[in-house]
Amino acid sequence: MVSMAVPAPRPAEPALNQGSDPSPRVEVSERRLVRGAQRGSAEDFEALFALHWPRAYRAAWLVVHDAGAAEDIAQEAFIAALRALDTFDRSRPFGPWLTRIVINRAIDWARARRLQAVPSESVAAASPPEERWSEEIVTALRSLPVDQRAVVVLRHGLGYTPGEIARMLDLPRGTVNSRLRRALDRLGRELDDA
Repeated sequence: MVSMAVPAPRPAEPALNQGSDPSPRVEVSERRLVRGAQRGSAEDFEALFALHWPRAYRAAWLVVHDAGAAEDIAQEAFIAALRALDTFDRSRPFGPWLTRIVINRAIDWARARRLQAVPSESVAAASPPEERWSEEIVTALRSLPVDQRAVVVLRHGLGYTPGEIARMLDLPRGTVNSRLRRALDRLGRELDDA
C-alpha cells in the first residue's frame, strides 16, 4: 500500500506562518523581499520562491491530489505572481496573495479535469510535510467537490481563518462557512463508512 502523506518534492525551506498570526520578523523580511522583487531583483524573487514554495505546493496537492499537476500549478502561480507583482500591495502579506493564486489555479485545473479520484500510483512519493493526514482522510478529501476541498485545505491544511478564506477566494463569508460545514459533514460520513 502506498503512503498517502502529502508529498513535498523539494527540501523544506524555513517555515512561514501565513495564517492569522504571521511573526513580525518574517513579515518585515518578506516585505523587503517583495520590495526588491518589485524593483526587478531576481535574487529577491528567488528568495520569495524558496520561502513560499513548500506551502504553495502543499496547497495545490491537497486540492488536486496529483504531484505533477501540483508542481505545475504552484510554478504557474509563481509566474502569475511575478507578472502581477507591480500591482501587489506591499502593506499586505505576500503569502495569502500567492495562496489565493495557487488555490484558484488548482480549482480551475480540477474543474477542467472533473477530478474525483486519482490512483495512488500517480502520487509521487516524498517526505511528508509537518502535518500528516492519514490515508483515510486523504481518500475522503478526494471525494469532496473541488470547491469544498479547497476550503477544507485552506482552513485545516494551511490554517487560514474563514474570513481570510473569504477574501482569498472572493466569496461571502457565509458561503465559506457553509462549504466548510458541508465538507466536514461529508468527510465525517466518509470516515464513518471507511
